[in-house]
Amino acid sequence: MQDSTPYAVGIDVGGTKTHLRALAGGGRVVDRVRASTGWRPHDPGAAADWLTALVHDALPTGTRPSAVAVGGHACETPRQCEGIRAALQERLGAPALVVGDAALLVPAAGLEKGVGLVAGTGSVAVGRLPDGGPVQVGGWGAALGDEGGAAGLVREAARAVWAAHDRGEEPDALATGLVAAFGVAEVPALGAALEAATDVSAEWGRHSPVVFAAAEAGSPLARAVIADGGRALAALVVRLAGRGVSVDDVVVAGGTVLAQPALYQAFTSALAESLPGARPRPLRVPPVEGALALARSLL
Repeated sequence: MQDSTPYAVGIDVGGTKTHLRALAGGGRVVDRVRASTGWRPHDPGAAADWLTALVHDALPTGTRPSAVAVGGHACETPRQCEGIRAALQERLGAPALVVGDAALLVPAAGLEKGVGLVAGTGSVAVGRLPDGGPVQVGGWGAALGDEGGAAGLVREAARAVWAAHDRGEEPDALATGLVAAFGVAEVPALGAALEAATDVSAEWGRHSPVVFAAAEAGSPLARAVIADGGRALAALVVRLAGRGVSVDDVVVAGGTVLAQPALYQAFTSALAESLPGARPRPLRVPPVEGALALARSLL
């Protein structure tokens, strides 16, 4: 017999892990975390199949979702998200909504409007125009952007130590830390080590603790890289403000910015200077709560 209880399903598909949370009758019934292996957001059919299998595997036998909302890593444009949404809704036979994963932060914080800023491995900021249209800035990947994210910080740290090397300076704590982390013999060899990465964001980003450790050890280069990263994150919010997005509240998430007080302080200081009225708010609940809130709004 089919269970008629409404099951609202929220899914946060991150770059590394996926969190699914489902509620029935106001009580939590499912809470699952799994690897995001196999997530292909640029193929709507494949993405919808992956999400459908995830939902069916998570919900109790004989039940079905009444609404599903997904925040998807690398779901970068409204057109891309709509393609996944349409395919997912067809497969599940239930109302569906698909947004970029950063769009979960504002509803997760219990807000109706504001900015969602993520600085984890990468960095991105999102908001909505007065007419409800979504806007995303940043998030261009470690090779070209993602300033203030872990991979971007490592990239800029490498540039800083190369410049110091070219000036004839002795290696400081940042240089020695990067050389050790990448397993090379000297600063000039860092270039080949960075270029050899097959997964640039992950392989560069995992070395970001070196930057913060060097800053604590007194490296002016590392401190400058962190300060620049904080300013770059604030600049994302400034760009959204320039597009007409409400920036009164800035909900901040991500394993880099929230785990590293030096970066968070650099960001908030730069934000206060650029946009004195903006209020940074660290997200204290899992982003999947935002997906769940969006799913419940579809019921």
